[in-house]
Amino acid sequence: MTELDELVLTPDERARGVDIDRVVFAMDWSGEESPGLLAAFVAERVRAFGADPADVDDTVVRRTAEQDPTLRRGDLPVRQLDHLSAVLAGLDCTLLLVHQGDDAYTVLVARTGEPPELTHRDSPVLPWGAEPTLVCLDCPGCGQQLVWQLPPDETLAGERCDCGTPLFDADGRPLPGVTLND
Repeated sequence: MTELDELVLTPDERARGVDIDRVVFAMDWSGEESPGLLAAFVAERVRAFGADPADVDDTVVRRTAEQDPTLRRGDLPVRQLDHLSAVLAGLDCTLLLVHQGDDAYTVLVARTGEPPELTHRDSPVLPWGAEPTLVCLDCPGCGQQLVWQLPPDETLAGERCDCGTPLFDADGRPLPGVTLND
């Protein structure tokens, strides 16, 4: 059993041999497939830990976002995760993300008190807000949009596009012709 198992699984789930992948929520960087799925997942996990999930709701965040003319694609999930993380703090829980180096959010809910340097399937697991770096660019070779969410200690050193175009040097700096998007 790993430290992560002890944080994200209840004692009953551990006794039954539940795999961590059964208590993970994955969401594309652009948002949920259906409104409310993320909050429902978080509420379910809070309930599993024996806390009252009454305040675990992101309806106000979604409504506010609908009225925001500056909202861009991908902004809503960040706002939802920020909001839910703050709500969880009051419930002795923490929102964790598995950083797989892709553009998805892989979310776990843990009891507060996570030790440093957690991993899941060899990917770092960090509390939401641990400031991973979002890197987005359009490949100068094929035009494909590429997005990475990197933990604080990772770079894109030597990274290439699937088309073979080199994007970053050995130190992780963009090569000439590669422009990072905001």
